[in-house]
Amino acid sequence: MTTAERTDTEREAGPGARTAAPTALAVPAARAGGCPFDPAPEIERARREEPVTRATLWDGSSCWLVTRHEDVRAVLGDPRFSADATRPGFPFLAAGGRELVTSKPTFIRQDDPEHARLRRMLTGDFMIKKVESMRPEVQRIADDLLDRMTDGRDSADLVSEFALPLPSLVICLLLGVPYEDHAFFQERSRILLNLRSAPEDVRTSQQELQQYLSGLAESKRHAPDDGIVSRLVARGELDASDIASMGRLLLVAGHETTANMTALSTLTLLRNPDQLARLREDPSLIKGAVEELLRYLTIVHNGLPRVATEDVTVGGVTVRAGEGVLCTLNSANRDEAVFPGGDALDVGRDARRHVAFGFGVHQCLGQPLARVELQIALETLLRRLPRLRLAVPFEEVPFRHDMGIYGVHALPVAW
Repeated sequence: MTTAERTDTEREAGPGARTAAPTALAVPAARAGGCPFDPAPEIERARREEPVTRATLWDGSSCWLVTRHEDVRAVLGDPRFSADATRPGFPFLAAGGRELVTSKPTFIRQDDPEHARLRRMLTGDFMIKKVESMRPEVQRIADDLLDRMTDGRDSADLVSEFALPLPSLVICLLLGVPYEDHAFFQERSRILLNLRSAPEDVRTSQQELQQYLSGLAESKRHAPDDGIVSRLVARGELDASDIASMGRLLLVAGHETTANMTALSTLTLLRNPDQLARLREDPSLIKGAVEELLRYLTIVHNGLPRVATEDVTVGGVTVRAGEGVLCTLNSANRDEAVFPGGDALDVGRDARRHVAFGFGVHQCLGQPLARVELQIALETLLRRLPRLRLAVPFEEVPFRHDMGIYGVHALPVAW
């Protein structure tokens, strides 16, 4: 069945039709047989042969899959595609995911003007100048973690001892969240991001985080500090529940994303010794290498969801009002039309047009902080551990195929 015929079929069935064409690609796509650093083979095939195609979701419903760089930017930059998860036709990747984004949505699942109003309350905390001023503190944290990790030992799990605690400590510092509670919020983050979590487990974890952060917000009314939560309380525009929702978004995203990029980037460099050697010989390449690693790895593997609010043409295909769309950032970042030789890692590449942080008004608020953390983490690792290597066969590294944020569950290394 051709794309045009599939479009006609969907038009006859109506917006949000739940029965996809027989050839619709299943998402999340299977990764069997493909390189764990690459997009799933079916997604890559779609980008090359049919960049706007039909996909079947976990519950049998269907949506459009947009895989090409130009089309992904077009969708994410077009206000006719809504990020509001409460709209009919919005695509969810799992039952738990639907529970996560509809029971207490954060501003990333809202449209303007409400999205812009809430986002503006946080913009100053993540401006480049503000984040750059944090470099000495982030560097201190990185060095302290490596001191402890290497003290009297020659091997460790890089995830639990470096990649995860570094951004966790930083985001706790920014928010005003006690780091001694990190086990509590990290465990609930894992449940929220696990594609296999039951809806009731997601609901419970989300409620527990909400209660924790609501209580923290109330405590800041009596004992204010310089953290984001305290400043939101002082503004007087949001109640404790709304502040907790914003804090939950920053807390979960602020440590999960950078932690997994740090570990996955390290593993990728160890598997590409020629590129690793270039960075060791010329540390000035680190900033550009971080952009290339963001492009090459793109840890949001299952797509950014949107739903059309009116008929829109994307890549020559008509997406009808009420139809869901998933924009696969990782396939867009391998698009040969934008990144020649994009399936290879090249730390000298100009990768600044990547969409690893999304695109448009909803692109990642914390990207300046993520860049600083990744630059410092990788530079410090390479400088201080010149003999860093995998401590297990590559085939035994546990990749996070079950999670909404891709990466590795553990990374045993030696030095």
